[in-house]
Amino acid sequence: MEYKLPELPYAENALEPVISAKTVSYHYGKHTKGYIDNMNRLIAGTEFSDMPVEGIITSSDGAIFNNASQAWNHMFYFEQFCKGGRGDICCNLKRGIEECFGSVIAFKDLFSQAGTAIFGSGWVWLAADKAGKLHIAKCGNADNPMINGMTPILAFDVWEHAYYLDYQNRRAEHLNALWEIVDWDVIEKRYVNALNK
Repeated sequence: MEYKLPELPYAENALEPVISAKTVSYHYGKHTKGYIDNMNRLIAGTEFSDMPVEGIITSSDGAIFNNASQAWNHMFYFEQFCKGGRGDICCNLKRGIEECFGSVIAFKDLFSQAGTAIFGSGWVWLAADKAGKLHIAKCGNADNPMINGMTPILAFDVWEHAYYLDYQNRRAEHLNALWEIVDWDVIEKRYVNALNK
């Protein structure tokens, strides 16, 4: 099986001014495509060649894991945004957030702080455990909550290539701005799917 870079569900300039068209073109069109191309090359002729990407992530290590996880992480990341954001945190997700973090405002603050605090490159995740409880997970490099048996719900990328063209070294500013473009309908569906696993 050969994996391909999916088309984005919006134009490259749709996320401006939060994420510029130049960053989308570079980050998705080059970085994400590079991870997919490397994964295809590395899994050819191996036991991973016909696995879904999630299976590769949870059963591989080294270069195969790094490229498969980064490919998946980036596709997941870009699918959660839309022009101007959409909807509010509501329904099941709002209840889950309030149970675990007290309030939506407290959750957003804790999530952005966690992402800012990651040393070096990585990801900050909202993930659900097997009981449906929500957790904020700080992961270095290509790591993903799936490797710990959790279901990813939301992710912010804190590798410098995610924000350097637009924000230089101002990671906290970048993370706080991302809330403006989150498609909460997508996040709600992910959480409901996690609860129904």
